[in-house]
Amino acid sequence: MPQSLTFAGAVIVAGGLGKRMGRPKQLLPLAGKPVLLRSVEAFTKIAFVKQIVVVTSPENREMIKQVFPQVCFAVPGATRLASVMSGVNALDPRVQAIAVHDGARPLVSVQAAARCLQSGFETGAAVLAVPVKDTIKQVRGGVVERTLERNALWQAQTPQCYQAAVLRKALEKFGHLQDATDESQLVERLGVQVKIEPSDYQNLKITTPEDLIMAQAFLQNGAQVRTGFGFDLHKLQAGRKFIIGGVEIAHDKGLLGHSDADVVLHAICDAILGALCEGEIGLLFPPTDPTIKDIDSKKIAARVVEIMHKHQAHLTHMDVTLVTQEPKISPHYAAVRSSLARIFNMDEKNVSFKSKSHEHVGAIGRGEAAECYAQVTLVLGERA
Repeated sequence: MPQSLTFAGAVIVAGGLGKRMGRPKQLLPLAGKPVLLRSVEAFTKIAFVKQIVVVTSPENREMIKQVFPQVCFAVPGATRLASVMSGVNALDPRVQAIAVHDGARPLVSVQAAARCLQSGFETGAAVLAVPVKDTIKQVRGGVVERTLERNALWQAQTPQCYQAAVLRKALEKFGHLQDATDESQLVERLGVQVKIEPSDYQNLKITTPEDLIMAQAFLQNGAQVRTGFGFDLHKLQAGRKFIIGGVEIAHDKGLLGHSDADVVLHAICDAILGALCEGEIGLLFPPTDPTIKDIDSKKIAARVVEIMHKHQAHLTHMDVTLVTQEPKISPHYAAVRSSLARIFNMDEKNVSFKSKSHEHVGAIGRGEAAECYAQVTLVLGERA
């Protein structure tokens, strides 16, 4: 009985300078999210991928860490193969299979990547590819020598996936070659057959400005933009922790509720569920359930994010306003924004958080309660 794949690793190569684009292509925004983050995100959705190594320069790492704190990093090399070797060397030696993916391929299908990894693990090597659509001419000195048989030609993409031992051996033996444009050529030299796993033409590599326009069009094709609104209110009571957006703030009173009463996360989660027409958090986590007493609201948010992924949706923007007379919130804006970006896998620049006092009017103005309003924008129908 074949061994099951339970521990795979992914190496995402993003060390290029983007000379043809005028700046690093992996950092270009694509539908509100950097290209590289979309490339990383696909592998976070594959259950058996337990480690992701991004090969990129130090200045790019903080952006990735804010959204995907579990990611590891490696230093880019002078060539693509050197970068791949750097990433593979940073992987846990226990990985059974390795996927090598271009950081500038942001539209890879999660299902196709998972299928390619499984195939590479079972056969030794597999690559995503698509049939060549155009007639290909072999040319020398500006003159056509011959026309190649199109039916036999496939255009290789990434990820390219291998049994860990196969890729490590190929890199050790042939990694010095300067003319190899991908690692599957090295595996071929070992005598290992490389299986083709059919992909699609949306899995394009962002190399020129035209590629970025095409990727944007692919994302928008069939996608649906929705907004959601959320509201929550909790009493303030002495002896409770004051937690907002996953950040605990020192204060002599805290928010009262069946959970930790994080009024900010509750409002955001209700806004997301509203945009998805999935009810509200009280249905998912009933206040009458004693087993979730004092539950961390980050767990509530994690459940809502799971629901969002099932709808093939992602957040592109959120605008959150906390209304409380006390404590003073503005010194904590940066910490809360950073926390929200991590919790909801967003770029921090797309997270707005602010607060207002209640001008000493009513229960909130007397310091007896706090309320929060949240509006979110989601895109549904992108590929999974």
